Amino acid sequence: MSGHPEPRPARRWPFAASGAIAAALLFGVAEIVSVLFSPASSPLVAVGAAFIDVTPAWLKDFAIDVFGTADKLVLLVSMGVVALLAAAALGLLARRRPVTASVLCGAIAVLLGAAVLSRAGTGVADLLPTVAGAAAGLVALNGLVRLARRRAPDHASGEAAGPRPETARRSFLIAAGLTTVVAAVSMAGGRALSAAGNAAVATRDALRLPGARRTAAALPDGVEAVAPGMPPFVTPNGEFYRIDTALSVPRIDPSTWELRVHGLVEEEFTLSFTELLEKDLEETWLTLTCVSNPVGGDLAGNAKWLGYPIRELLARARPQGGADMVLSTSADGFSASTPLEVLTDDRAALLAVGMNGEPLPLEHGFPVRMVVPGLYGYVSATKWVVDLEVTRFADKSAYWTQRGWSERGPIKLASRIDVPRGFETLPAGGAVLGGTAWSQTIGIDRVQVQVDDGEWQDATLAAEATVDTWRQWSFDWDGEPGDHTARVRAVNRDGEVQTSERADTVPDGASGWHQVRFRVE
Repeated sequence: MSGHPEPRPARRWPFAASGAIAAALLFGVAEIVSVLFSPASSPLVAVGAAFIDVTPAWLKDFAIDVFGTADKLVLLVSMGVVALLAAAALGLLARRRPVTASVLCGAIAVLLGAAVLSRAGTGVADLLPTVAGAAAGLVALNGLVRLARRRAPDHASGEAAGPRPETARRSFLIAAGLTTVVAAVSMAGGRALSAAGNAAVATRDALRLPGARRTAAALPDGVEAVAPGMPPFVTPNGEFYRIDTALSVPRIDPSTWELRVHGLVEEEFTLSFTELLEKDLEETWLTLTCVSNPVGGDLAGNAKWLGYPIRELLARARPQGGADMVLSTSADGFSASTPLEVLTDDRAALLAVGMNGEPLPLEHGFPVRMVVPGLYGYVSATKWVVDLEVTRFADKSAYWTQRGWSERGPIKLASRIDVPRGFETLPAGGAVLGGTAWSQTIGIDRVQVQVDDGEWQDATLAAEATVDTWRQWSFDWDGEPGDHTARVRAVNRDGEVQTSERADTVPDGASGWHQVRFRVE
């Protein structure tokens, strides 16, 4: 036996860490450089948006059901984890095959660049953040891998001894730590600069919207049900649900915004933000509902909107015979197919600029979006709208229609129980159940409640604001201690009774009676 110990092979973790840190630097540098370009020039945002584009309907629906309005955050975190794991594997490859690892880095940069160019409104110049990030990442990867080799040389491969192990280890850790800090600061700084330096933020904060030519009627007394714990009748802007395809909120300077109206029309034209504000604006109370809202879900909200009737724009354009659809397109490339007759009848379909007495929040479509009574948002409520094309359903299809959803999305008659919450415990001695129902453009006539297997009983309806808003209800109930189940159904003014038949959200919205289980003790 030899008196000398066997040399230990190089540890792998420094190489894996080198790859992960290099990837973090790539995205961090790209993020801060993207401040000088469009938001979609960030490769992290571009890849996420491209992933959303190819997401099948069932996966989108699953993500919303599980994560709700946090679905985009979950996507970003998941992407980050996958990217770091893949980069760690690349770092391990660089330990033995540095040239191969460098080639793969270049290939990844090309894929990231392709994702950037796939986004609406990007050009060749928007590749510069990806190029800068890829260059920084490649330099970091090669540098850290060299230090990792010096830190623990692989004697089995015949590498010459480097510096003392303690010195090499310290050099690697210092370099890795500094690179990580630069990556983190670049990422955080890029996000902060993007938010603070955009003209859309400052303009929105300073914007004072003109008054409406036709104001919304004051809410009648008693629009909120007398039931403790009920949500407010008017949803605050900060609590309004947000479901869209924009991984990074478009930040549009109103001074550059234009709406193009074209297609099968007698007169094509463009409209500026200033011209829009100079028109006769109208206010309306309107409840919006997402097609991904499950039975009893909270992807619905009610607000007062300020905007210009879309029917007036279309009257100026004069649609040609045979046209039956308006394809609205967002600045981020999303599109929606809205039946032409819905936008030209007497309902309050608006090109909206205001929400609850203030300019639209950025995440809800600033500077301009569409709101249309009676239709789910995926076929009507286009945010950051920049294009209206009058066309035919037979000739064009919209974003979600191409992914398996119905091309027309009328909102289904629905009701839910807001209080008590599922599995809540109520004190004995009587309880008040409460909830919300809607049947847009028609109105709610009755709401009925069934507790356990008892008879259906009429609930007390709160006052109605308009047929385009939800209507709250309450139900006094005195039951025995124990476990109970409550169900609700609505009846609209056309006599339609809400169906008990369960349907998934795909392809045209969920249906069925909402029920909750609770306990009295």
